[in-house]
Order: sequence, then structure tokens, then C-alpha cells
Amino acid sequence: MRKVIYGINLSLDGCCDHTKFSGDETILEYFTELMNGVDLIVYGRKTYELMVPYWPNVVKSGDGGEAEIKFAKAFSAIDKVVFSRSLESVEDEKARVVSADIKQEILRLKDEPGGNISLGGVDFPSQLIELGLVDEFHFVIHPVIVGEGRRLFDTARLQENLGLELLESKTLKSGCMALHYHRI
Repeated sequence: MRKVIYGINLSLDGCCDHTKFSGDETILEYFTELMNGVDLIVYGRKTYELMVPYWPNVVKSGDGGEAEIKFAKAFSAIDKVVFSRSLESVEDEKARVVSADIKQEILRLKDEPGGNISLGGVDFPSQLIELGLVDEFHFVIHPVIVGEGRRLFDTARLQENLGLELLESKTLKSGCMALHYHRI
């Protein structure tokens, strides 16, 4: 069975608003490495529209640093499923829109042969976490306290605490901590 893996950048105080802190090459390298075991990305509409057309345009233009171009190529090569009730289609040839029942569709995707399923964003992942469908978590903690902004899991309503076990921790050259957990 394929695993659903969730990756996100956070500040020390739990802010997940990507405009509140800056990224660097080591963070892109970490997420590029994570994409190596992935052959499907699932997003909600909002996150999909942030990621596409940005990353495919980096591939087309060749603009950016080496790490940015490597991540853009890895991202653009992977199939994507966009869960949306408002989108009818997408321009990305590697993506398709799904409006089916989230739980049933994710369970169906997990049962298909293939590599891991990557998950990004905030609201949509919260829904999958509530449904118990996320297997692993990759948190990249930035060494900054922002004091404001959107917090991770603000909208999540868990029935009980979600126990996680730390599988790996890694300090990136930037001073960020990459934490890899799996659900117990």
C-alpha cells in the first residue's frame, strides 16, 4: 500500500504562511530528495494554484538557482490530483481534477501500485489528517518566530491526539530542522 506523506515549512511558533519566512537552497534540496520516492501529488485547489504554474514556469524559463530548477523539474514530472468542487479542469497535462468523496478517493489511490503520495497545503491536509489518511509527516522548522500568521492545524478537529514517532531529524545548513515522523 502506498503511503501518504505530508511536508510543510513552519516557523518555530507554528506559522505555516510561506510569506513570513524565506527559503534557501538546502530547503529545496530537502524537498527535492523527498520527491524522489513520490509518483503522485495531491492538493486542494488553493495549494495547486500556488504551485502551478509557478514551478512548471521555472522549468520552461530555466530561471532560478540550481536547487530551484532541480525541484521544479522533479515537481513538474510528477502526476497530480487536485481535489476541487469549483475547478472543472486544469491546464497542466500531468494533473487531473477530482470532485469525488475525499476519503474514498484517497483510499483508492493508496491501494494502487506505485510510490508514495505527496500532500501539501494546509486546509486539505487537515481534512486528510482528521480522516486518519496521512501516514508520514515532514516538518521543516525555520529558526524564526514570526508572531503572526496562519498556524498549522488551526482548522483540524481531531477525535483524539495523533501520536507520532520521530524517524529522523536533520539540521540543514540554513539552520532549519527537518523532522520526519510517522503515525503510530
